[in-house]
Amino acid sequence: MKIAHIIPGSGGSFYCGNCLRDSKYMKALQDLGQEVIKVPLYLPLFEDAHDLNEVPVFYGAVDIYLKQRFPVFRHMPAFVDKMLNSKSVLNLAAQNAGSTRAKGLEEMTVSMLLGEEGLQKEELERLVEWLRDEAKPDVVHLSNALLLGLARRIKQEMNIPVVCSLQDEDVWVDVMSDKHREEVWQIMEARGREVDAFIAVSDFYAEEMKMRIRIRPDQLFINHIGVDAADYLVKPVQEKEPVIGFISRMCEENGLGILVDAFLLLKEDEAFSPVKLKITGGKTNDDTAFIKQQKKKIAAVGLEEQVLWVEEFENPSRQNFFDTVALLTVPVLNGEAFGLYQLEALASGIPLVQPELGAFPEVVGLSEGGINYHPNSPKKLAKAWKSIIMDKEKLAALGTKGLAGVKTNFDIHKQSEKLVRIYESVTAKKQYQV
Repeated sequence: MKIAHIIPGSGGSFYCGNCLRDSKYMKALQDLGQEVIKVPLYLPLFEDAHDLNEVPVFYGAVDIYLKQRFPVFRHMPAFVDKMLNSKSVLNLAAQNAGSTRAKGLEEMTVSMLLGEEGLQKEELERLVEWLRDEAKPDVVHLSNALLLGLARRIKQEMNIPVVCSLQDEDVWVDVMSDKHREEVWQIMEARGREVDAFIAVSDFYAEEMKMRIRIRPDQLFINHIGVDAADYLVKPVQEKEPVIGFISRMCEENGLGILVDAFLLLKEDEAFSPVKLKITGGKTNDDTAFIKQQKKKIAAVGLEEQVLWVEEFENPSRQNFFDTVALLTVPVLNGEAFGLYQLEALASGIPLVQPELGAFPEVVGLSEGGINYHPNSPKKLAKAWKSIIMDKEKLAALGTKGLAGVKTNFDIHKQSEKLVRIYESVTAKKQYQV
């Protein structure tokens, strides 16, 4: 089977769990003998070394932004489009943009969901032509439901099934104004009827999106995120200092403020004086001011030497991070549809301390490799840390259980086999609704 997986790129400026998750699945599918093509949208993919001359970035972020905001750019000659979609311009955009911010991009989100009826219809046709003439896939997999506007034209032109992952769309949509939020969910529901299968990354998120966009029961599948435990090294906790780790985009939404405040509360107790905090995951320009605020709070109580900020987060730096932390906490304010960093930590023998939100209890429950706390406040997080961070026996026991849980319930090869069965089930129908 030949699969074209369409993935929004983050440009590599921050730890993008969804981008990394999709890339890991593509490799696992290839290991199963499937032919997979990664098709990036907006920006180059996180941790991806493919040549843009081989697989172009479609819907280049700079190009479509300018065309959306300034109508004059919709009539520029072809060489201007080519320049705006060049690797150098896209990399510059990734470094300097707040690329995960929905505010200000509501109209573009609506336009993208409208597909051939939106302002990006020329980009859509370019993508469809490339898929038809160059890639020639048997199935197209959309990375998330914000890309549903692509489905109709792909199916009209190629008569092949289109499937769509469900992962954290609500994080983008729910921060919009009431008007735009309602409009986006309505369009997503209508366009969702045009795909052959939705694949949720967790039981929690399947229920969430079933309610949000009224997915038909025969459309909905659940396929947990997976990792290959063999890709990670396990350093015994007995050889580690008591270091609490955070790896995700360093921003308010991912709970960085809660993390820092909880650490300051923890350090008020002399019994936890050896504990340090290690933070990595990258950022966008939007996050700079917030990060400065957190550093000021830390400096105000003289704990600068106890908090380590690590700029590099791609391998091998990411493995070095896991080698040096004793537990992981990413206290996302409202939880997540999954959170790949949890599996990366568990596969490294590192237990989790996560809020009782989103899919976090699901991952902790299936892996048995951590604890949840409630509510998601600095005080409760500090209390949870106190129950575990200095107890190496407890850390080791949870780490061992967590690693076993990953191998049993979150093995990427097993999950990829399930994914292939979903592809086979939709292609077997032979009739693809448009």
